[in-house]
Amino acid sequence: MSKLRGSLILAGIVGVVFFVFVFLLPTLFSSSYNTSSALNVLEGLGTTSPTTSYVVPVTHLETPEPLKALYMTSCVAGTPSWRESLKTLIETTELNAVVIDIKDYTGVVSFSNDFPKSDIGKGCVVSDMREFVHSLHENGIYVIGRISVFQDSSYTKIFPELAVKKKSDGGVWRDHKGLSFIDVGATPYWDYIVDISKGAYEIGFDELNYDYVRYPSDGNMKDTHYIWAIGTTTGSSTSSLSKPEMLESFFKYLHEKVKHTGAKLSVDLFGMTTTVENDMNIGQVLELALPYFDYVAPMVYPSHYPKTWNGFANPAEHPYEVIKIAMSRGVEREQILNVSNGLATSTPSKLRPWLQDFNLGATYGPDKVKAQIQATYDVGLTSWMIWNAGNKYTKDALLLE
Repeated sequence: MSKLRGSLILAGIVGVVFFVFVFLLPTLFSSSYNTSSALNVLEGLGTTSPTTSYVVPVTHLETPEPLKALYMTSCVAGTPSWRESLKTLIETTELNAVVIDIKDYTGVVSFSNDFPKSDIGKGCVVSDMREFVHSLHENGIYVIGRISVFQDSSYTKIFPELAVKKKSDGGVWRDHKGLSFIDVGATPYWDYIVDISKGAYEIGFDELNYDYVRYPSDGNMKDTHYIWAIGTTTGSSTSSLSKPEMLESFFKYLHEKVKHTGAKLSVDLFGMTTTVENDMNIGQVLELALPYFDYVAPMVYPSHYPKTWNGFANPAEHPYEVIKIAMSRGVEREQILNVSNGLATSTPSKLRPWLQDFNLGATYGPDKVKAQIQATYDVGLTSWMIWNAGNKYTKDALLLE
């Protein structure tokens, strides 16, 4: 009798262990569980262990106020030592955000994806982008994803019918650098940008920043042909839109299709959009962008202003004055628009300038970078982003944490 009782107890223990092993252990892991292994156990065909892999959770941070960011290319984001050095720079200074390329001028999307690809793109893919974004969040760093929109040599190779064409022979038009553009009016491409945007937000990017949202400007402009829209009309007919109107249609579409995800949306504009009231033949008008984005970032790099602008023989040598003039006028125009839309004059500004931290037109050391930051504050703005295409920043221009 005692042997029988012992056998029953032993069988019970074995049963409990079996139940825990097969049914409970897999639920302790957050990702994949090899169900065929469980079936093998149940059928007495094997004892293969469940396979497990950890998938980092997706989180999002609120936009910091003020926001102070630097730019990081996708190639640097894919280089652990370099990206960690920039992460340390953010953690040890007043910076609190980073702008990382999601899609740069090559057209290559930097996170793993199933989007159409061509062999022309030489950009970088960051295999652990989701994990990197998560690690930035763990350190309180807000993450912005930059999407170069209509400049896309890769996509125009796959879908040349969507590209800006040459009037002379109907081929794909290219600028002085040999880069091609998608026609702004090519609405099928709009959905591609929406899909990229949603994919980026789903892996953790807090904000989506749209750059190159314009018609081309550098090249033989007389040979451009926009088959998706007549881009040089005044919009007087229902069958054609002006460049500003077409671009506004794209802005509106982005807002409708992406904003509901919860992502913050921002757009980069030419610096001179704050002081020039026409579209400069690229379609960008400040007042037509402001309603559709949470933030608007004029690229007010002093080196990009023409000689004699506002009486400066070399604007690059006058960083404080250039930023002060450019952003003061931008704030003024924004306030006029707010009033016309019935908003209070105290409505927080959406303007958040890109500032220069690279040598062009003049040598930019701590003094010139600091001067731009101070000018931003002196016009009543609080946030800014710093650009250096080579990702080499002037630490001495930043306050220590």
